[in-house]
Amino acid sequence: MKKLLSFMLSILVCISLVSCQRPEDPNKVGTGSTGSNGENGTVFHIGVITGTASQSEDELRGAEAMAKKYGEAKDGGIMVLKTYPDNFVAEQETTIQQIVSFADDPLMKVIIVHQAPPGTAAAFNQVKEKRPDILCFAAATQEDPNLIGDAADLVVAVDQISRGYLIPHIVKELGAEKFVHVSFPRHLSDELISLRKDVLEATCEEIGLEFYSETSPDPLSDVGVPGAQNFILEQMPAWVEKYGKNTNFFTTNTAQMEPIIKRTVELGSIFVEETSPISGYPGALGLDLSNEAGDWEAILKKEEEDIIEKGASARIGTWAYSFGYSGTTALVELGKKVAEGEADYKNLDDITNAFSESTPGADWRTRWYVDRATREEKDNFAMVLQDTYVFGKGFMKATDIEIPDLYELLDSHN
Repeated sequence: MKKLLSFMLSILVCISLVSCQRPEDPNKVGTGSTGSNGENGTVFHIGVITGTASQSEDELRGAEAMAKKYGEAKDGGIMVLKTYPDNFVAEQETTIQQIVSFADDPLMKVIIVHQAPPGTAAAFNQVKEKRPDILCFAAATQEDPNLIGDAADLVVAVDQISRGYLIPHIVKELGAEKFVHVSFPRHLSDELISLRKDVLEATCEEIGLEFYSETSPDPLSDVGVPGAQNFILEQMPAWVEKYGKNTNFFTTNTAQMEPIIKRTVELGSIFVEETSPISGYPGALGLDLSNEAGDWEAILKKEEEDIIEKGASARIGTWAYSFGYSGTTALVELGKKVAEGEADYKNLDDITNAFSESTPGADWRTRWYVDRATREEKDNFAMVLQDTYVFGKGFMKATDIEIPDLYELLDSHN
């Protein structure tokens, strides 16, 4: 009887110990959950939504590169990729729903929207209502800076205003004596484009370049993109004859860059710069870059060899890495480090490092956006700038040029 009681007591103790053990936290590493290690050993996912290949190929390819590097969540990695509709203006509700759906993933830690179309701010607000722990990053926003800035944890955009100061310095080093700004009324009504034009003009006056404006057809008008491009092709010889070869031609429209580059190579003028080596250059140079797709160093090398062979060395410049691609990869790397407790998304150095690591050989400069009306600095809206690469000459160290208070420059110019 004593042995039987002792045996039963031992069983009860074992049952008690087992029942008192807490179940494993499903968010802890090593329990079968997918994702990557974050702070306190938790796992996490990063969601990236871009346009489709027809509208935002560079952004999409950057997301795919990160999925290849870190794996997709459905296969045990950390990346969740989505695309929004091509007609995102007409289908804004669909776009918003696509972004908000990331919050249904309990392991989602960071959401990145690049390019950030209209509706992104509304989507971020809904995400925060459901999951305030999720970080919301936007790149290349198409919404008012204050609207998206109030909704996002971090916004990143190309520093077009600083470009307005740096480009004249770069082209003067290449031998430019004049600067021609080519645009049309619709673009000039845009506050950012108009502001950059003012900075370009003020800087040219400051450093001794003659500044001129030329009007071109709007690609969204009845002539369409082909008509706008043909206009540039036909006008460039007359413009070069009028202003001289030592003139830099600058356009506000991406579609018009291809004919300007083509004529620049043929006529010997100057073109600096575009923010991607695959925007305008392949068509202007007649190059097939399908074998080099995604390999930015190979793309740059092939274009450089062609430009030098055609006698346009040290006259044409670009960013060595597309912002569409590098903006996506940099924000993924930054978001991953933030989730792992190794970076701060409100630290400019950490933002700069994320971009530099994504673009070997290219330097970046980062600053916070300053509202023109209030002069208030927005400490979650980063303006980024990549060094300029001139074919046949190399990187121009533009990020080392000291930039003054540009609004004070405009005040003194006016």
